Amino acid sequence: MSRPSSSSPAPSTAGRAGAAPPGRGIPAAWPALLAGPLSFGIAGPSLILPDAARDLGLALGAVTWIVTAFGWAVAIGTPLTAGLQNHQGARRALSACAALVALGAVLVAAVPSLPVLVLGSAAQGLGTAGFTTIAMSLARSARSLGLVTSSLATVGACAPLVADLVAEALSWRVALALPALSLLAVPAVLRHRPAEPAPAASFDSRGAVLLTALVTALVFVPHSWPVAGACVLAACGLLGLHVRARPDGFVPASVVRAPVFLLMSGLAFLLAAVNFGMIYLLPALLAGRAGWSGGAVGAAMLWPLLFGGLASYGVVAATAKAPVQAVAVLFPAVAAAGVALAAAGVPPVVLLAAQALTSLAAASGQGAFAARAAAAVPGGARATAMGQFNLCYLLGAAFGPAIAAALTV
Repeated sequence: MSRPSSSSPAPSTAGRAGAAPPGRGIPAAWPALLAGPLSFGIAGPSLILPDAARDLGLALGAVTWIVTAFGWAVAIGTPLTAGLQNHQGARRALSACAALVALGAVLVAAVPSLPVLVLGSAAQGLGTAGFTTIAMSLARSARSLGLVTSSLATVGACAPLVADLVAEALSWRVALALPALSLLAVPAVLRHRPAEPAPAASFDSRGAVLLTALVTALVFVPHSWPVAGACVLAACGLLGLHVRARPDGFVPASVVRAPVFLLMSGLAFLLAAVNFGMIYLLPALLAGRAGWSGGAVGAAMLWPLLFGGLASYGVVAATAKAPVQAVAVLFPAVAAAGVALAAAGVPPVVLLAAQALTSLAAASGQGAFAARAAAAVPGGARATAMGQFNLCYLLGAAFGPAIAAALTV
């Protein structure tokens, strides 16, 4: 097993005109802490939404808008904050994201009203999406990038149980504010990151609006595909025309025309869809085939998810020098093996092994594919490219549960 060197491909904003080089010597733990708490917003509410519905006097379906708002905000916030970073520099983007996370945490923790909770959750989603993109762009090696993606997966594995414990000890509203733990990393990252002057080019507001429209339509495809699908086609056409007219705009032509970047982003989408679909499907399989209770299922699923998150750090580092073709085959094959086990396995241990494989494939693939996607685009477009890469992964996280739900009908 070869040890990756510090020159391994990793996302960077170096090369952008007028920008200072990325901060050197920042400990890898700080970008990981900056990114990891995003997963509290995705997975944390799963066990506490019934408490929220009871206290608010609403149906469970109504309070799920809290999670929907976070997911939508993360999806649109990822490319938007990447564009802000590329235009204004990491320091200003980091400060703006910190303000959003702090505001959102105050709203969800202090105001027991569904509209305010939805607004606060969306603000946290926007801010933590930016934190994650910035953290990945600060990674100086495949090993540090693997630590960032491993933190996302590990926090996601622990998030339901941690949020439930916080809700019992304090309140479910405080549990909804757990993404704010990412603020602990902001002072250290600001210390290590030099100020960057903004480039002279104007901000491509039309490109930002078109990409936001496309992402919003994509998020709704699993829920209302005829209308959303038509909107996706229209938004794709308009965005394509805009990219041709302004190739250096919010969606750089150098990114969408890079075959390796498109391949890595597409595979990241597929791995996320499989993994999050399995997370949704496995409780029903364990309950139906083994007769386990909900609490037993939650405790059992913690271990395969933790395995995937923790092991991914070493896997990303071990495959740092592998060619693109190798990682493009390896991680989808691991995910396919997990799906095959889930389809064929009845004993709970087999189903949990299937979850471990899909979790490992998604967490490792996110880190390995991100490094190669970043290396496939010019340096000046890498911050934007990381935002769009993460967007593809997060869209997979939205599609997976919807596909799994259709399979269980």
